[in-house]
Amino acid sequence: MQEISAVELMAIYKGVSIVDVREMDEYVDGHVPGAKHIPLSTIPVRNNEIDKSVKHYVICEAGGRSAQACAFLEQQGFDVVNIAGGTGSWRMMGAPLNAGEQA
Repeated sequence: MQEISAVELMAIYKGVSIVDVREMDEYVDGHVPGAKHIPLSTIPVRNNEIDKSVKHYVICEAGGRSAQACAFLEQQGFDVVNIAGGTGSWRMMGAPLNAGEQA
């Protein structure tokens, strides 16, 4: 499984697809700008909402749930990268977060 750090994501996040697999309350409290919200428990039934033709960066709070999502999505033929340290690391760096539900 491919994996990068939150620091590495910060350098590229404006031009990539990010999938946030945390629960709604976590996502609403603050997420990487532009991240699409698909909770881990819904990945098996909502993976049709993810474009197979592009690479996706998958994030959760610390990296565990996103690793699970990546393992499943890789088996389905998706090109995915896990974000080690997740949103927790992103927050600790002082990186920008959007609050509220996605538009």
